[in-house]
Amino acid sequence: MTFSIDLVWLAAAFLIAIRIAPLFVLAPVFGTADIPVRFRLMLSLSFAALFATAIGAGATSDDALALASGGALFAAAIREFAIGLVLAFGVFTAFAAFLFGGRLLDIQIGFGIANVFDPVTRSQGPLLGSALAMLAIVVFFAVDGHHMLLRGFAWSLERLPPGRSWTTLDARAVVEQFGIVFAYGLAVVAPSVILLLLLDVGMAVAARTMPQMNIFIVAMPIKVVVGILTLALSMRFLAPTLARIYESIGAYWQRVLA
Repeated sequence: MTFSIDLVWLAAAFLIAIRIAPLFVLAPVFGTADIPVRFRLMLSLSFAALFATAIGAGATSDDALALASGGALFAAAIREFAIGLVLAFGVFTAFAAFLFGGRLLDIQIGFGIANVFDPVTRSQGPLLGSALAMLAIVVFFAVDGHHMLLRGFAWSLERLPPGRSWTTLDARAVVEQFGIVFAYGLAVVAPSVILLLLLDVGMAVAARTMPQMNIFIVAMPIKVVVGILTLALSMRFLAPTLARIYESIGAYWQRVLA
């Protein structure tokens, strides 16, 4: 009897590790940092052991014991990995909104003609987009968003225990999650985008009335100052938008696992 319980715990911990692994590989909160693969693996296994102990053997004894004894562990691991990818997609799209908003503002200001080197991802990225993405991660940890993420993952284990068949997927929720990137990305930089649009209209009128003026040379520094200043002033009103972006992760998880 003791051997069976240990076998159930090992099977449950293995499946939980497969589910949580995409969060540490693909999600921007952990995936963008240059963390060694060995550390991510140990972190996934540690959380899996804690979750397997927390949910108890009785909650998953039938499923895990059937998998361990029936040889269907590989098929269950594939299902758990698919679930982990779907959960990580919700986190990825939420943080992609900041990158999209920064990219949109970069193009309007004129920073789109050049990229900066991101030391975290070791790749080229937009200037304001990278800054907003890093700010979003800092705020996420500052408001204990990682605790919310772990509680949401624990809820996913209660809603869909490891080893349980996953027959339904709300494809509409996945498609609508793409809209989070564009809607919330625009909301983050909306004041700067609107003001720069009005500035472009004014510069266009000036170009028609004074064709001898080099509008590109004149408008470039003005747009940089106006765009960055407006973005800085709007940061104090950004808290509700940030809260809605972070809360969209949990709402998406509830829909896809409903």
